[in-house]
Amino acid sequence: MKKKLEICCYSTESAIHAEKYGADRVELCDNYLEGGTTPSYATIQHSIEKLMIPVNVIVRPRGGDFLYTKTEYEIIKKDVLEIKKLNANGIVIGFLKANGEVDIQRTKTIVDIAKPMEVTFHRAIDMCKNPLSALKQLKEIGVTRVLTSGAKKTALEGTDLISELVQQADGKIIIMPGSGVTEKNLKELIQKTKATEFHSSAKTFEKSKMKYYNTNINMGGNNTTNEFKKIIVDTESIKKMVAILNDN
Repeated sequence: MKKKLEICCYSTESAIHAEKYGADRVELCDNYLEGGTTPSYATIQHSIEKLMIPVNVIVRPRGGDFLYTKTEYEIIKKDVLEIKKLNANGIVIGFLKANGEVDIQRTKTIVDIAKPMEVTFHRAIDMCKNPLSALKQLKEIGVTRVLTSGAKKTALEGTDLISELVQQADGKIIIMPGSGVTEKNLKELIQKTKATEFHSSAKTFEKSKMKYYNTNINMGGNNTTNEFKKIIVDTESIKKMVAILNDN
């Protein structure tokens, strides 16, 4: 089975570069500092029009936890329907209950609404009480794949749980390691987890072309310097990871 590389992209430009250098799929997001939120419809549409590889879109109305209010959940459902109209390959979602369990009822509703799009359950599973139990439920309701770091900060740290999840998945649902995945640890992750899909942001930062900086104010956050650089993909890193996957 061919091993695949998904690249998390925070712009259409990055998505185009990811495809050019060998990515098999992109996860399209906005707001890197929030951990990824739903991008604009124009960004989604333009990306789908420009790319030949599948585009999966994160549907997350805000940063923070995965316990959404009724209003937030209604927005998520409407986002999913609009993304479906744009012919995206899939969506990326995650819902938890206050007690740390995966909210299977909400997830199943979204899976049904999203059909025939793929549904990836993101790293909300790493924040839940029992990932192994959650995986069994997600498999039963038709989720396509689970993105996970094995309930640790990075996938490399979480290889033991990821390996368990891969075994339990039994080919019925895809387990995709993500968080801190780079060309430096990808081979080790392949060997230890036996996963066949991997998720990486391959991130680097590009300095703003602005020549004038007003350092007396900032437009958001607490670091003016961050406003004069943007996140992009490291194309060399993508090339090296693609080569590793092809050799293993």
